[in-house]
Amino acid sequence: MTDPSRTEDGSAGDADYGVIGTTYSDFRRPDPRIASLVRNALGDARTVLNVGAGAGSYEPVDLEVTAVEPSASMRAQRPSHLAAAIDAVAESLPFADATFDAAMTTFSVHQWSDLDAGLAEVRRVTRGPVAILTCDPDLLDRFWLAEYAPDVIDTERRRYPAISRFASALGGTVTVEPVPIPFDCTDGFNEAYYGRPEALLDAGARAACSAWSFVDPTTSTEYAHRLRNALDSGEWDRRHGALRRMTTFEGSLVLVRALP
Repeated sequence: MTDPSRTEDGSAGDADYGVIGTTYSDFRRPDPRIASLVRNALGDARTVLNVGAGAGSYEPVDLEVTAVEPSASMRAQRPSHLAAAIDAVAESLPFADATFDAAMTTFSVHQWSDLDAGLAEVRRVTRGPVAILTCDPDLLDRFWLAEYAPDVIDTERRRYPAISRFASALGGTVTVEPVPIPFDCTDGFNEAYYGRPEALLDAGARAACSAWSFVDPTTSTEYAHRLRNALDSGEWDRRHGALRRMTTFEGSLVLVRALP
């Protein structure tokens, strides 16, 4: 039976990666500095579950990783050195209790149709730490894009779950660590371009950030023109030019770690 909550591509959240995910891996390459933080959060685990694994970003190559990804287009973009991903969703994981030493999910929880059910499933199948790379919706206004593309930031604020929900759903000991975003970050989420605003003039870069897909094409184009005009006139640099000289930016990106 077809799950009505999933698209033809299999995407299980509110975004259709069959449409927006076809060139995702061209712009969303894991940043090694962020990857190191995720790897450290997994501790001494040997077996790891990666939920909403996408094209395999941040999967530790030195561990035994089982990847779960509902989108067919994203599964197809996984590189050959990674194991094939299982077609499943967070809310119904096809594994026995306490199967894995640790679990991880990166830039995925805002896509889940039922966050509490998904987190309960992740905790059910995981003996040890759960590492979640996500964004804190209360910190999104730190990023200048709110001035030039307010609907994009409003979309992210609506979609990203409050950080307090992770503690209540996972229980145990939960820590939240801010993740500094490097100036030359290779993972092209919106805030990765904090000091390189010209990059967001590329329609492909915008498409790789799912929040842009919730803005109608006319408005999205208007936002790009607004940013281009601000750059051409020097307005952006007068207001935000100091960001071009910052080696890192502390925005909304956080790493949540839950121990049972």
